[in-house]
Amino acid sequence: MLATGGASIWAFLAPAGVHLPVRFLGFEAVLLQVDTLSRLMGIIFGLIAAAAVLYSYSSGASNRQTAFALGYVGTSLGAVFAGDWLTMVFFWELMAVTSTLLVWDYGGEAIRAGFRYAFYHGLGGSLLMAAVVWHYTVVDSFLFSASSGLVAGIPTALAAVGIGVNVGFVGLHAWLPDTYPRPQIAASVFLSVYTTKTGVYGLARAFPDGHIAIAYMGAAMAMIGVIYALFQHDMRRLLSYHIQSQVGYMVAGVGIGTAMATAGAFAHVFNHILYKALLFMTAGVVIARTGTERLDDLGGLAKHLPFTALAFTIAALSISGFPGFNGFVSKGLLTVAAHEEHLTVIYYLLMAAGVGTFMSFIKFGYYAFFRDLDREWDVDWSNWGQRVAMLGVSALLVLFGLFPQTLFAVLPGSTAHAHTFAPSHILEGLILAALGLVGFAVVKKPLSRIAHVPDVDAIINPVMFYGTRGLVRGLTELYAAVDRVVAGGAYAIARRLSHPYPVLNWLRVRATSVEREFRPGSLRATIAASIALMVVVLSGVLLGLLF
Repeated sequence: MLATGGASIWAFLAPAGVHLPVRFLGFEAVLLQVDTLSRLMGIIFGLIAAAAVLYSYSSGASNRQTAFALGYVGTSLGAVFAGDWLTMVFFWELMAVTSTLLVWDYGGEAIRAGFRYAFYHGLGGSLLMAAVVWHYTVVDSFLFSASSGLVAGIPTALAAVGIGVNVGFVGLHAWLPDTYPRPQIAASVFLSVYTTKTGVYGLARAFPDGHIAIAYMGAAMAMIGVIYALFQHDMRRLLSYHIQSQVGYMVAGVGIGTAMATAGAFAHVFNHILYKALLFMTAGVVIARTGTERLDDLGGLAKHLPFTALAFTIAALSISGFPGFNGFVSKGLLTVAAHEEHLTVIYYLLMAAGVGTFMSFIKFGYYAFFRDLDREWDVDWSNWGQRVAMLGVSALLVLFGLFPQTLFAVLPGSTAHAHTFAPSHILEGLILAALGLVGFAVVKKPLSRIAHVPDVDAIINPVMFYGTRGLVRGLTELYAAVDRVVAGGAYAIARRLSHPYPVLNWLRVRATSVEREFRPGSLRATIAASIALMVVVLSGVLLGLLF
């Protein structure tokens, strides 16, 4: 916890510029570069990691899980502080490995989800690497300073799809709601923070001037994510779809590309990390205390878990963009940016997603905490560590909501035209909240009757959706078969070592049999075949290295 908090302080105080230039295999690389963008990411990554470690320790997470989580944090920091594409991709891939290990550590259903997660991120990382290599053939440098973003054309197309996996582009997002509800509750807090937000950072590096197609994709993510979230009864699955939706706001800001939009995108990165981590913390407390993940099995928990209910309410108002909370600030920057650029469709999609967000979290709060349920819960309060972690994050949500200038001071882009507390803006936020309340009242009964809605990937991309499921199922069965063989072999060896005489007798009989059957010609043929096979394999490896 001290190390991650120290990383946040260092990111805030570190002087801007290139700090660790090196040459690696003849290529120029920068292992550490501090600018406005990386500084902001470093501050929030370190800050939330400190709270997440405290929550993890207080939630019964194993030391091994915490080690994987800290490895995940470290590789994410490595990616955002890299000063060149080669270093960034290196840490990007390590981030995928460490996050997969974090998912797998819990076992059970998380194993299969982890395989699917690894498949998607391996594919995305490979596409990004291809984009970076293509970029190098044109620019002759991996350094960020060598060009403004990636070279237009094939490299940017490859990068958009590769990074799109990480941020959850529509059609590439199935891993997100599939994976994040599976691991231990504290692991979900870490997972909600780093992969998608590092993806937004990578998108801004690749497209520093924005791209209209990315802006529209972001708006579509915001709307589709919130629609699917509304249909969920599993708490963490609902929160996972809202990651896609909220990251959609950030992607839209990066795509719009103006100074205001960039400031809004990264203000939303900062704010989203805080309130989403807090939402996963509160959901984790409910799951740990009640033993259920389903909202329709819950109710009346506010009187049993009052502190958790208060923390949830603050986080819910923040993600929904209610005036006085941090989400209101960053969402306002993004909608103003879309309005100034006359991007009417994007503006109204973001506004509609805002109404849907209010509806989702009114639903979450109603079913989990505030509805009357003819059932008495025998649950303990959240423990002191969980309460301290949730209290600290809750305070930041209110701080940045009431005093946005504290956040504006570290943002890239410009907030010169931001009028956060203009009466018209506050009225807009209140209208969205009222529409959300009315909307939930209208759809409450129909939504309660819907048990399952097929994922959008199953409709628009069935080959990837069902193909990866089949691949993951096959890999899981292969993993289980290998595990059985290894475990069985280890048991057999241990048993034979404890009773060695039958083995020695078998070896003596076998040696006599081999001696009778020995033929020098067959031995020479076997050696020749082995050498030929080795030559073929080594030749293939050499050709691969050369070409």
